[in-house]
Amino acid sequence: MKRLLIAMGCLFLAAPILAEGPLGLPDVPVPADNPQSPEKIALGSRLFNDVRFSATGDVSCATCHVAEKAFTDSPLSVSEGIRKLTGTRNAPTVVNAAYNRTQFWDGRSPDLEDQALHPFVNPVEMALPNHDALLAIVRGDGAYVKAFSDVFGVSADAISMKEVTRAIAAFERTQVAGDSPFDRWYFGGEQDAMSEQAKRGFVTFLGNGRCVSCHAIEQDFALFTDHLFHNIGIGINNIQDKVPELARAFQVAKNEGMDVDVAVLADADTSHLGRFAVDDQFSSMGSFKTSTLRNIDVTAPYMHDGSLKTLREVVEHYNNGGVTKREDPVNPFLSGGIRPLNLTEQEIDDLVAFMEALTSPQFQSLKAQPVAAAGMPGDAQ
Repeated sequence: MKRLLIAMGCLFLAAPILAEGPLGLPDVPVPADNPQSPEKIALGSRLFNDVRFSATGDVSCATCHVAEKAFTDSPLSVSEGIRKLTGTRNAPTVVNAAYNRTQFWDGRSPDLEDQALHPFVNPVEMALPNHDALLAIVRGDGAYVKAFSDVFGVSADAISMKEVTRAIAAFERTQVAGDSPFDRWYFGGEQDAMSEQAKRGFVTFLGNGRCVSCHAIEQDFALFTDHLFHNIGIGINNIQDKVPELARAFQVAKNEGMDVDVAVLADADTSHLGRFAVDDQFSSMGSFKTSTLRNIDVTAPYMHDGSLKTLREVVEHYNNGGVTKREDPVNPFLSGGIRPLNLTEQEIDDLVAFMEALTSPQFQSLKAQPVAAAGMPGDAQ
């Protein structure tokens, strides 16, 4: 625990620790006002999987975050909500989301508890008219009433979304996975745990690929993210001419009370505004949160819009300096560290092999699949 507090600073200072993380990961941070318990986790699991919390009665949190798919809806580019409605965002994995400093691709929620509020009432996700519809179900279900009483000490009519989201977050904090071949090699000293090609890829990851600049590795754990937001030329490249007008219109609508959570999932161009939609800073235009690389090989497709289908495409995009093709124009908001890498074909192959070695044992049986064109605004993280 001391190493975690030193490495990560005040973020976790006020948080008790649930348990020691698996090899390669720090201890799991838990908010002081939402301690874990087996009963709370079980309640959260039931809420997470309950399809009644959707307007059509057939969509739950687990619809877009499928346990058997490493808590994603791979191979969909964007996920499907009620009536097969599609949004604009790819569903990131819930696995290791407990370590995120913010939630959603644009970081508009500060924690798992707040994040859990939004999909229930988003019109292209679960589309409930309001949270009262969910609470009516919970308060009228005898098993739920008993569980909420046992876990939170509240009566049926006192159950609120605070208890609901705290239970869901408690369940999500148990979805932690490390112990990958890389972890066994790098942190465990198991020399034959990772292939020679993956080891070469790690050298490229640290060196010519410059990946570690954002996908951070600490002394004794690796979250593979800097928790920051970067414009890497995805999505925003395609709307460069529209950005000034789109940004102005967005800010006017936001000032007039527009629901940002709904807006970014309803329109692809608006979605590409990224972090700007949250903080109103033009320096954030087109920026999205650095994703963890853990289990990346089994959670295709990639980027906030699911537009890159394979890990090789991802590496090639960075190798081209933030464009799909080298001759494509670079958007003016591109983050400063994004520039052509001039990697060789061998280095690209090696780098992909390294990322494939970041898969935890419980997901080793999953294989990257061909990616479908669409699917829900899977923005649950």
